[in-house]
Amino acid sequence: MQFYKTRGTQNITTQTLYYVTCVHIQVISSLVYKHAMTEHSESKVQAKLHSSSSLITVLRKSTSESMGAMKLRWGICTAGMIANDFLVGLSTLPREEHIVQAIAEARAVQQAKDLAKTHGIAVVYERFEDLAMDPDVDIVYIAAVNQMHLPLCKLFLNHGKHILCEKPLALNENECRQIVDMAKEKGVFFMEGWWSRFFPAAAKLRELITERAIGEVRFMQCAMGFLTDFKDRLKKKEFGGGILLDNGIYPLSLALMVFGQRPVSCSGSGFLADSGVDETCMISMLFPNKAAASLSLSMVVALPNEVNIQGTRGHIKIPTPFWVPTKLEVTTQSDVESPFKVKEKTETLEFPLPVSDLPQNYPHAVGMSYEAEAVRQCITRGDKECSLVRHEDSLYMAALLEKLRHDLGYVLEGDAI
Repeated sequence: MQFYKTRGTQNITTQTLYYVTCVHIQVISSLVYKHAMTEHSESKVQAKLHSSSSLITVLRKSTSESMGAMKLRWGICTAGMIANDFLVGLSTLPREEHIVQAIAEARAVQQAKDLAKTHGIAVVYERFEDLAMDPDVDIVYIAAVNQMHLPLCKLFLNHGKHILCEKPLALNENECRQIVDMAKEKGVFFMEGWWSRFFPAAAKLRELITERAIGEVRFMQCAMGFLTDFKDRLKKKEFGGGILLDNGIYPLSLALMVFGQRPVSCSGSGFLADSGVDETCMISMLFPNKAAASLSLSMVVALPNEVNIQGTRGHIKIPTPFWVPTKLEVTTQSDVESPFKVKEKTETLEFPLPVSDLPQNYPHAVGMSYEAEAVRQCITRGDKECSLVRHEDSLYMAALLEKLRHDLGYVLEGDAI
């Protein structure tokens, strides 16, 4: 079986096995990637890749058997746009492995009832406490506004629920550490929803970088911007608004994944809205191996929403929308006669999404199924965190976003000043 497609389609039966298998391989490739990037010898890198090949082969053959025993019973916290899209993703997964038991919404109750009707959810709670006390719920997906993540995480952790919480996990590092420490104390699975990392295209990107398909990666460019005048929550400090907290995780987490290490410096500059939140931000990152990333974010202009990764022997383009990738354009270079005479070969790799006829609010949102299945596999194994989004990754990201906000003069209550 191929683990990516080059120009083609895929039926839903094959597709289900495809994306479940990809989650297995993403976990393995992530572990190989983290170890390989710390080695300085290319031969050692290749040896690590070779040593993993037999395990990946086994996973290809045993996907339908190894993780099929446990049914994960979901509770959904709030009924907004992203909650609908997460439910669409869940609907593409086998019901014997994922089932939605209940949804809770304290304000937009009718919206929750409508969502429950659309997705066949039997129980609608008007208090979050009732969802927390439901014995038939194993895990809660928190899709609330940013400033509610801390109290809701504490509520569900206190009742022993596993948690998948939308990004950003918290408004600052202090809040994030409270949540992570409590999750460890309660001994439950906890993960921040960096869903981009679970797409098959992201797994393939990690593989290409580890294999040095474009040589040594030296530079990454990203421009992410939208017109967001319809979103009040993005303009208000009391809601934890601003472009960094809302979308900064996407380019920042991608840069950390691409370079495989933390930067030696990261600085931000830009402009604040009249309300005091950041509306435009330019980020410069420098890495130990003489590599750099240039990231642009805006909520006042539309930007290309694509990524370009440059290596010493080629480059990779992730077309829009880069944060939910279904395509990679890989260009390799050879026979460099001069800066203006380079022989290039480009291959386009495509990764079909699961199929759903249900309406979605955000691009490629059905791909949230990859994240949900990875969570189920972690809980089935007894893991308390996922190797692709570790607790320490969330803590570092919270500190990084807080630092960048301060660079722009955007300070929230509870920040470390």
